[in-house]
Amino acid sequence: MVLPFRGSGEQLEQVVARLATLDVRAGDTLTVADNRPRAVDGRRGRVLIVGAGERRTSYHARNRGAAGGAAPWLVFLDADVLPPPDLLDRYFAREVGEGVGILAGAVVDEPAPEGATAAERYAWLKSSMSQEITLADGDWAFAQTANAAVRRAAFHQVGGFEQGVRSGGDADLCFRVRAAGWTLERREEAAAVHRNRATVPRMLAQRARHGAGAAWLAARWPGARSPRRAGTATEPCWGCSTARRCGRSSSAG
Repeated sequence: MVLPFRGSGEQLEQVVARLATLDVRAGDTLTVADNRPRAVDGRRGRVLIVGAGERRTSYHARNRGAAGGAAPWLVFLDADVLPPPDLLDRYFAREVGEGVGILAGAVVDEPAPEGATAAERYAWLKSSMSQEITLADGDWAFAQTANAAVRRAAFHQVGGFEQGVRSGGDADLCFRVRAAGWTLERREEAAAVHRNRATVPRMLAQRARHGAGAAWLAARWPGARSPRRAGTATEPCWGCSTARRCGRSSSAG
């Protein structure tokens, strides 16, 4: 499992603590790719910290995190997503066909709590992070790396993420993996909960990044519709530490 991170030292410890609750088996690894400047390698119990500050994008961090380990599947999460302890078991409880290169876990928006901000209520009503939005685009469907698994062989075949972009890299990876002959399959039972932006300025800044990512995708993949029309995210809420509640016969790492 690989999770990119950029935030405070305290937030890093909170993210590590959440990852440490996951059920793992022999061959599985839990990796946080630290995208902060001057980040260094380290370990917190079962969680490996990989310094990935050479280039300040989440996709560079994901590539650095994916370079370690040898398990046949790479499970990607965002720092603002809380998985259930048995997420890996849920992903692989059903047999995966040999031609499947990507598994799309479910992303559930956190219900707006009592006293929620306008931005939180809006995101909840729009289901802004739901995988159902990005998986409904037919030939251009893709899995958000907020919660997705990629077969390592397919990941290496296409060269991993385009690490120079800030948004849209998950869609681009899925398009390249599918163009290489692999298929995408849903895993609704592998669900995790995402906490949305709490303020309007942060929500608008997020959408500005998504707009730039959509323009980049449209130029790179002519014919692809904008996957951001409903406000879905491909850039993590760096270091969010309060996401709430939101499966494996094969190893994942």
